Amino acid sequence: MLIYKVVETSQVDDLSLEKILNTWTVEGWQLEGIHFTMREASRRPGMAFVTFTRDEPE
Repeated sequence: MLIYKVVETSQVDDLSLEKILNTWTVEGWQLEGIHFTMREASRRPGMAFVTFTRDEPE
C-alpha cells in the first residue's frame, strides 16, 4: 500500500528544504514533489509543501 507524507514549511530557502529532504529520505521516504505557494507582492514563494511516498505492507 502506498502512503503519503506532506511536510509544510514557511522557510523556503535552500538550507531548509535540504534539511527536510535529508530528514525524511533517511527514514525511507521517497520524494514525490515540491509545491510552492506564491505571495501576492513578492516573486519568492511564501510556503512550500514537500510530498513523500513509501510502500507499507498492508
